[in-house]
Amino acid sequence: MSKATLPKLIIAASDHDPDMLYATGFFVPDAFLFLQQGSRTTIVLSDLEIDRGRKEARVDKVVAYSDLSRKLAKGKNASFVEHTVAFLRERKVRRAAVPASFPLGLAADLAKAGIKLVPQPGLFWPQREFKTAAELKLMQQATAATETGMARGIEVLRAAKIGPKNLLRWNSHPLTSEILRAEIDSAILRAGGLPANTIVAGGEQACDPHERGHGPLRAHELIILDIFPRSATSGYFGDLTRTVVRGKASHAQHQLWLTCLEGQKRAFRAIKPGVVGKTVQDLVRQFFTDHGYPTEQRQGRWTGFFHGLGHGLGLEIHESPRIAATTFKPGQVVTVEPGIYVPGLGGARHEDVITITKTGHRLLSSAPKPLEI
Repeated sequence: MSKATLPKLIIAASDHDPDMLYATGFFVPDAFLFLQQGSRTTIVLSDLEIDRGRKEARVDKVVAYSDLSRKLAKGKNASFVEHTVAFLRERKVRRAAVPASFPLGLAADLAKAGIKLVPQPGLFWPQREFKTAAELKLMQQATAATETGMARGIEVLRAAKIGPKNLLRWNSHPLTSEILRAEIDSAILRAGGLPANTIVAGGEQACDPHERGHGPLRAHELIILDIFPRSATSGYFGDLTRTVVRGKASHAQHQLWLTCLEGQKRAFRAIKPGVVGKTVQDLVRQFFTDHGYPTEQRQGRWTGFFHGLGHGLGLEIHESPRIAATTFKPGQVVTVEPGIYVPGLGGARHEDVITITKTGHRLLSSAPKPLEI
């Protein structure tokens, strides 16, 4: 039996495992069992989840864990592994393909029972890389919640007053990264999203692309707002970055911001089916170098454009494909997020989400790109 025709087995919590969520369309906080034999799909659920699963899960059959217990001599005292082995043997499964992330301890226990598992590298569901029209609609909904959060962040910054030493004040209190992040996240929650690790990084903090940001925010400094919530209803992610200045941008800040924006525009013009992603990434990096922002280390710190141009987006915030590792194909959804980081000046990053079409690409995000607010 080839790997392609092996039964597919997942044991995971769909709240956290994108492969299980993709397979079932059903959110469960605890691990449960999914099996696909040919085109037929079955899940095993606890009595706590069984009624909801029968209504919501996108599978052919739902089996109650308690029904398995009644068939075992030990009944309710049987272990999860014994239940799993009984379920698989009943369906004559002796070998199964599993995700590369399948729990090692559980795999060892099943091997002792004579069930061989074959880890599948890469995407367990290769079709996840290519979004359907229905998935694109869900991703646009996730993007809309993301844009709601961005709009709130810019609204609060615009309302903030510039105090002594250029410190921003809002509602008569210092405006910090933590406070602004809470306002953004609250707006996302109200819009149906689940925020996590939202980035509000100003000044020197913005030179570290994954610095979440902390402490007081200041006027006349570049502030990176990077927002990537998950939809509470579908599990799909949005992802959006804007770089703003509350107050007046210096000439150097303005040039940094404009150069980064032009790099993104050049990437957009180049991206279409059949184009090698690394070629586009290299094009953008060379454009930045030609305009005075080379990618290099200075005094032990990276400067310039030292991360990838973008990544796949879907049921994971970072999923296949990475732009640098793909040739663009219709149906892919990727972020396009060039960034330039110059210690002592600040950082600028522009990020939007696109889907590759038959002739080019289409933007899923449409939030404005202000610099000074």
